[in-house]
Amino acid sequence: MKGVLRASRIGRVLLRYRLDDLLDDTPAERWLKLARPFVPRASAAIAAQSRGARLRLALQELGPIFVKFGQILSTRRDLVPPDVADELSQLQDRVKPFDGEAARAIVEQALGLPIGEAFEAFDTTPLASASIAQVHAATLAGGREVVVKVLRPDIEKQIAGDISLLNSVAALVDRTHPSADKIRPRAIVAEIETTLAAELDLQREGANASVIRRMWKDSDDLYVPEIIWSHTAERALTMERVRGIPSDDVAALDAAGIDRKALAAKGVRVFYQQVFRDNFFHADAHAGNIWVDSDPARKSNPRFIALDFGIMGQLSQEDQYYLAENFMAIFNKDYRRIAELHVEAGWMPATIRIDELEAAARSVCEPYFTRPLSEISLAEVLIKLFRTAQRYELTLQPQLILLQKTLLNIEGVGRQLDPQLDIWAVAKPVLERILLERYSPQRAAQELRKRLPEIMTHLPDMPRLVHAWLKQQVEGKHELALRSRDLNELAQTMKGMQRRIVAAILGAGLLIVAAVLYGFEAGGPRILAIPASSWIAGLGGLWALLAAWPRR
Repeated sequence: MKGVLRASRIGRVLLRYRLDDLLDDTPAERWLKLARPFVPRASAAIAAQSRGARLRLALQELGPIFVKFGQILSTRRDLVPPDVADELSQLQDRVKPFDGEAARAIVEQALGLPIGEAFEAFDTTPLASASIAQVHAATLAGGREVVVKVLRPDIEKQIAGDISLLNSVAALVDRTHPSADKIRPRAIVAEIETTLAAELDLQREGANASVIRRMWKDSDDLYVPEIIWSHTAERALTMERVRGIPSDDVAALDAAGIDRKALAAKGVRVFYQQVFRDNFFHADAHAGNIWVDSDPARKSNPRFIALDFGIMGQLSQEDQYYLAENFMAIFNKDYRRIAELHVEAGWMPATIRIDELEAAARSVCEPYFTRPLSEISLAEVLIKLFRTAQRYELTLQPQLILLQKTLLNIEGVGRQLDPQLDIWAVAKPVLERILLERYSPQRAAQELRKRLPEIMTHLPDMPRLVHAWLKQQVEGKHELALRSRDLNELAQTMKGMQRRIVAAILGAGLLIVAAVLYGFEAGGPRILAIPASSWIAGLGGLWALLAAWPRR
């Protein structure tokens, strides 16, 4: 019953903001039309707004979880139209605070201590309040100032209920919407659920902060507050209190005499170092979470302060490499390389014609290169490349989408600090240096030393395994195993080509086995007085001939 009431309220809000057109051609459309006469008409001010603005206002009215939903949806520019994504990115995660005494009780339960024993002082009036948690000022014994982040009461149940409802809606859209394969509603809800689950574990957030603090220890570029582990649990996180200026408060930065040009370039460098050097980047880098150190001694060499580590990004080694190479290819206007990398990375099927993909990349990038470099957005180029590649069956990974969103945030902050910021000139040398270091002989030697214990563990088994393998070759007992992730697809769409490919692989395999046996011919097996290697070589040649024989 509770779910039905919640669904009806969502329906009323959708109608009031005239968003029912988003559900055209679905079963929900009929019910919304029936309910429309009983819902007050939208005001003239609302009716005049764009569809993105109306969706943003509706999500704000529905509550904090739907605000979070909109924020996450704004990052999916591969699925959401640009005008809607731009509006949703403006959603502010500021909501009415919950009672301070309730926060005190949650902290006591989480830490297993009375608040008076855990802290010398605890302010029940929150400093800030968001959809998942709110922050309170406190003082440790001895006078050290800290802040305590506290999860909202019953937030887990509220999120579980709303996620369940969203899953039901997603299933309905998936079954009935004509463009469901492009919208992928189930995937969107799954991503939201994963993100929210990470944000509900404050101990995990503390671990993220601790790792990134260690990576940037003693840095003049980025400061991360210290986590107070003795006062941290799953529902309460305590960290040192820091003071700074929000990175989008240009007037306050100018009043403090901070060099904004130096700060903007530093922000771009820090981002690329986090992604390609550390492979651990802050993925919620909007101005509310990125401050500037207000210490007067740092006016000429300003540094950033990072806050809120609930959403962090990491890439696989392969994605990291291919993404870095893609950036370098964009810097060098090498469209052929961009096309090749998309296929090599496995983001696109190997059946795609490279020349067509190269032409598509050229059509996206060339218009940007006619502008001054200070006006070019790498994030926009990357997003348009991915969007164009979707026409060629691009399989885009969630971590790459998260990176896109973060790059947009970083470039937005950078351009706000310095409108003439040349992101290409700042990013290219940083990326070149990181790639030189990462793929240098010294780095390879370090990786080898790291893996040496594992190699030494298996080394004693190698002579036995080699002997067993050679014995199988001599006795003709070796089995050739073939696998292909694309065989099913080939069987459906390219049956003739499949037979030729399999014949070619078998032919090549038999020729290799024949070459191995040839080395042992003196003692090797014979069939009708003819060495087995000759029979196998003949069969291999026959299979190769069948593969190459022309067909209509």
